[in-house]
Amino acid sequence: MNAVLQRLRTQLWVLKVLVSTRMLALMSPAKYFRLVRILRQQGTNATTSFAFAAVRRPHGTALVDERGSLTWQQLQDRSAALASGLLAVTDGPVETVAILCRNHRGFVDALLANSRLGGSALLLNTGFSGPQLADVMEREGARVLLYDEEFAGVVADARDRIDGLVEVLGWTDAPVPTGVLSIEGLIAAHAGQVPPRPATAGRVVLLTSGTTGTPKGARRSGGGADELAGMLEKIPWRGEETAVVVAPMFHAWGFGQLVIAATMTTTVVTRRKFDPEATLALVDEHGATGLSVVPVMLERIMDLPEPVLDRYSLRSLRFVSASGSRMKPQSVVAFMDRFGDVVHNSYNATEAGQISVAQPADLRHAPDTAGRPVRGTLLRVVDDSGRDVGADVVGRILVRGASPFDGYTAGAEKDHLDGYMVSGDVGRLDSAGRLYVVGRDDDMIVSGGENVYPIEVEKVLGGHPAVREVVVVGVDDEAFGQRLAAYVALHGEVSTDELKAHVRDQLAGYKVPRDVVVLDALPRNASGKIMVRDLPGIAS
Repeated sequence: MNAVLQRLRTQLWVLKVLVSTRMLALMSPAKYFRLVRILRQQGTNATTSFAFAAVRRPHGTALVDERGSLTWQQLQDRSAALASGLLAVTDGPVETVAILCRNHRGFVDALLANSRLGGSALLLNTGFSGPQLADVMEREGARVLLYDEEFAGVVADARDRIDGLVEVLGWTDAPVPTGVLSIEGLIAAHAGQVPPRPATAGRVVLLTSGTTGTPKGARRSGGGADELAGMLEKIPWRGEETAVVVAPMFHAWGFGQLVIAATMTTTVVTRRKFDPEATLALVDEHGATGLSVVPVMLERIMDLPEPVLDRYSLRSLRFVSASGSRMKPQSVVAFMDRFGDVVHNSYNATEAGQISVAQPADLRHAPDTAGRPVRGTLLRVVDDSGRDVGADVVGRILVRGASPFDGYTAGAEKDHLDGYMVSGDVGRLDSAGRLYVVGRDDDMIVSGGENVYPIEVEKVLGGHPAVREVVVVGVDDEAFGQRLAAYVALHGEVSTDELKAHVRDQLAGYKVPRDVVVLDALPRNASGKIMVRDLPGIAS
């Protein structure tokens, strides 16, 4: 009986949140009938919300990119035509559609067309090299590739290695040559057509970041209304408003923001390539109440000169949602000092979905916190024996939430302990229940018998006024086993010896990096994460 009452309370809470945020809205009986029909025809998947939005607001603006705007119904019509076109050129069925596109209508067209086909949409990193792209496509069994013209050179390896590869151009700046397949061409040629009902519901395969190894394909079912309500309780999305989404949509975070916007019937304003000033202009121009970024984008915005920042008020903005990599505390505080307490930092994992959110009050208390768990998600921090540790003690982060992980496409599974997923991260919980992520489980190094977490040194170096960005890693050392090496990009004059002294003034001597390497910029992937494997090596 207690379990039944608890479930009833949860359902009432979910309903209250979804109504108060205008995710749910009253509609005519005819529209509810159409929603039921969509569920029967397409099933439930990550893109069902787009079809629902087309029922709710068919003529409402769904997407704005550099080529103009599209309504929710236009997105549905375009995706049906594209799906019909793909069936025609492949002789069907289409099991996996690989998408190598930046943020624009073609990405959304491809995503929704895959859903119409009942296949797997493989979202590819726009920073892939040719061999990486071919490796992932071969592993995932992709035989259809939709890609922007700028990536034509990267596709060559896949073309050589995958027999019968069907290539379809997405964004092009010049007219498409005769005989070349394109998204817009297929949509025009098959306008008004609707593909047959698929035998299975479409899926989306998200790739892990692969900052230190090969990206893995991850399948997740999603946690339904409970998970959505938990997020909306933390981040103030509202139905039928406008959000600027510049986080890359191929990445789990940007993709999630796109899907949430569709779920809320919120207009998405985006652009193909991130530009810090242009992003501010989009918020003001469209009166956006939301802005979705990865943390490095927030840093680039706050690197703009004061006179440029002064041109934009962001008065309409109610929230900034960020995730995907560590937030630079100085940038978070500077943004909120200028534009108000609107930043929300999410701790997510491709395998686990949304885990915790640091709201503005949390970030004011501690700009480096990952915040508190979303409702329905349980967190534990444990030692190497699996025992819970006390407040402010660093240990392994375990997660159990509403959004199940269905495993990697290659067949591997995530480790679990007592029903909790082992995140692979280490961190601590403070006495108020705020989470602090210290790094990856394998980030810790042992130098001369002392345990060192590089993130602690990164925070100190990042606080130096001359340091624009920094990453600290462990490298092999004959005398000490391992030692710290720091890679920095600067926007001021400072010597490496001064940077070492800056660390020595605040941390123990064994935490001072033996090597400090100055680079023009740190290597990052398209989602803003630093690619450790691409850092120049240091001789032992």
